[in-house]
Amino acid sequence: MPPVPAAPGAVDAAVAAPPPPDLSALGLFMHADGVGKAVIIILAIASLACWAVIIEKIMTLVALNRQVKILAEAGEATGMGIPQDDGMAARVLRAGAREWHEGREPGEGRSEYRDRLERAMRSAMAKTLRKAARGLPILATTGAVAPFIGLFGTVWGIMRSFTGIAQSGDTSLAVVAPGIAEALFATAIGLAAAIPAVIAYNRLTLGIGRTREEGGSVIAELANGMARRSMLTGRAGASRAAE
Repeated sequence: MPPVPAAPGAVDAAVAAPPPPDLSALGLFMHADGVGKAVIIILAIASLACWAVIIEKIMTLVALNRQVKILAEAGEATGMGIPQDDGMAARVLRAGAREWHEGREPGEGRSEYRDRLERAMRSAMAKTLRKAARGLPILATTGAVAPFIGLFGTVWGIMRSFTGIAQSGDTSLAVVAPGIAEALFATAIGLAAAIPAVIAYNRLTLGIGRTREEGGSVIAELANGMARRSMLTGRAGASRAAE
């Protein structure tokens, strides 16, 4: 049985049918206008910056925890070997050793001397932790602002889509879908940038706080041992009396 030829009108309709819209990430970006592309680029840059900060701070936090362990293993006497590097443990031990070698002032009690040793070591630790906390505001800012930037891109995209519908007079899904997808894509990018930033900020802040507490406990033990050693070795007021 010979094939039945298609009607001319059906062939013309098939030829005239528009190709399906490209709803991939690249396709949505290319379909966006200047404002939409600017929003997506800003959010993408913010997301990359956040991930760079996250990776760097995770490595810093691991190093700080290692330094706390080194500090805990250093011992309570000033005769312990001080690491010859610029890590937190070495800075803390050098600060304590400087105060210990100065000795106690005449009339200064053991508790006051111990507090002075602890303040010196805590100050050295605080400087390192402040440096470690740099960059965290980037995560906090991105987590707070990125969703609103994405929302702006969504509102802009919906307005642009509705304007196109009004101009074309066509409300078919093929016409509406690309604009709506482009608008929602901006929100998705904003959330993708904000959610990891907020989670990482909370976790890193908690980690730095825990490191501060553990380091403070170790420093308190070191200060007690150093003050006790000073009493046993008769260093009370030695340096001051020499002056």
